[in-house]
Amino acid sequence: MPRPAVARQAAPTAAQFAYGTLTVVCTATALLLLTQARSQLAVLAICLAALAAGVLAAVAAPLARRTRAALPAPAVLPRVSAPERAVVGQDAA
Repeated sequence: MPRPAVARQAAPTAAQFAYGTLTVVCTATALLLLTQARSQLAVLAICLAALAAGVLAAVAAPLARRTRAALPAPAVLPRVSAPERAVVGQDAA
């Protein structure tokens, strides 16, 4: 009996690890300092929120690169010279 095909997931890149880690550290530090949390429950909630933000940042990192690459190149418009201005009071020769 043949095995069902299993889709392999790509391994996270170094950029994803960096974005995720930096997001977790910065978010947790900022929230802990801003809220001045003292209870264990508040610190746990902040750490879980920071972890969720880090996962979101790591997952979104390659998506941002793909959407920028998928955008069409800007159209280059031909240069058009400005029409010559007529000087008032002078006849065109």
